[in-house]
Amino acid sequence: MRSSSLLLLFFLADVSDVLGGSDFRICAFNLHSFGESKSKNSEVMQTLARIITRYDVCLLQEVRDSKGKALPQLRHHTKIHIIAFLTDSVTVTGQYQYPDDKPGDVDAFSREPFVVRFKAPKTAIREFTLIPQHTTPSNTTKELDALYDVLQRVRQMWRTENVMLLGDFNADCGYLAKKNRKYVRLLTESNLFWLIPDDVDTTVRSTTFCSYDRIVVHGETFHRAIVPSSAKPFNFQENGKAVGADDIPVEVWKCPGEVAVELLTRLFNKILGSEKMLVPILRVF
Repeated sequence: MRSSSLLLLFFLADVSDVLGGSDFRICAFNLHSFGESKSKNSEVMQTLARIITRYDVCLLQEVRDSKGKALPQLRHHTKIHIIAFLTDSVTVTGQYQYPDDKPGDVDAFSREPFVVRFKAPKTAIREFTLIPQHTTPSNTTKELDALYDVLQRVRQMWRTENVMLLGDFNADCGYLAKKNRKYVRLLTESNLFWLIPDDVDTTVRSTTFCSYDRIVVHGETFHRAIVPSSAKPFNFQENGKAVGADDIPVEVWKCPGEVAVELLTRLFNKILGSEKMLVPILRVF
């Protein structure tokens, strides 16, 4: 099983925020089967707290609920994807579950995209939409191409051009052959910008060099609103000490502290059904 590094990106803030020295940050993080046992490891939880609370919006992929306790309505889906966000940075203005019912191409996705629209007054664009996705390795080409249909539906439904697609796309090496790239509209459409290029390694193993995890934005306006060269993977195994069963690395951040650890613990307790989450600075979808 391969491991992915954290993807991160900065938005350009408005003038007042720039003068104040703040950035709006977004990330995508594949936790690789994060479940009950790892959530009981205080060292791992502190590491995750330090990572996640650094960002305004953070996509967490592959949180496991194999017992079906956390979210009974999702008992047939053992891998849960979460969008955690700071409520003083963004507000959710729309949610959409893609039905994956396009005539002639029903069930294009193994995991249908769940789309979220945000109001983000700290950013230059003020609002944006996220389309997270974790493609199935054996079906990467088809799913990546089908994401273009999701993009078009979201643009039409919400009349927005500021759309970002992100996550573990498996978009390289053996999962996406070069000969198949011409069949992926997400790659051939000129108004889409792939911020993580093919020559960037997003894995943490020294034996692999693949750009699986990606951030893609739609439109020139959105593209210009992003701090140049800020979209990149951050490999914690190269920048900190590894801990836990999956070698989740430790990185020392400037901001979090005990409050962040407590908030993240509550978040995962809610996911895993251990206790109710109190005042939710981080929210779960």
